[in-house]
Amino acid sequence: MTASGCRIAATRLRLRLRLALVGTGVLLLAACAGNPHRREPTFKTSHSLLADLPAKAPSAASAGTANDVLFRAIALVGTPYRWGGNTPESGFDCSGLVDYIYRNAADILLPHSSRAMSGVDGRKVRRMTDLASGDLVFFDIGGDISHVGVYVGKGRFVHAPNSGGTVRLDDIDGPYWRDHFAFGKRLLD
Repeated sequence: MTASGCRIAATRLRLRLRLALVGTGVLLLAACAGNPHRREPTFKTSHSLLADLPAKAPSAASAGTANDVLFRAIALVGTPYRWGGNTPESGFDCSGLVDYIYRNAADILLPHSSRAMSGVDGRKVRRMTDLASGDLVFFDIGGDISHVGVYVGKGRFVHAPNSGGTVRLDDIDGPYWRDHFAFGKRLLD
């Protein structure tokens, strides 16, 4: 085989491997809470309806802390998911991610379960349109609070949703998350 033939064959092999890795990644979806092997559907919307609303922040007194929370949350996008994980080095599950963000950016210690977090003191926000950047967002999956994330604004939230995946940004009003949204909790006022 000629040198150019070897390069073409190597290029094709690399392309096939990339496609196989992408396909494998798409197949690895599971919910965060309780059972690390439960599967969840993933839907992508073309545009969050909340993205067109004006951005909301918590009170002026806590705006700086809210910014710290948001920067910390966005910086962790891409960190691997690991059930029970609570550091960037070990990976995160949903509640470990939220606890890490609030502990390091706001000096607020939270319990390590989404259900327990939903009971901490703070103003309950019932409608998605009333959420402010930095609010915790809770989801009822299977009849109980079993997932949590951090609302970053403009219809997006950061969370650690699935085994085999990574921390990511999603539209809170996408078909799956909209149907399971329970409430938000404002800890920064």
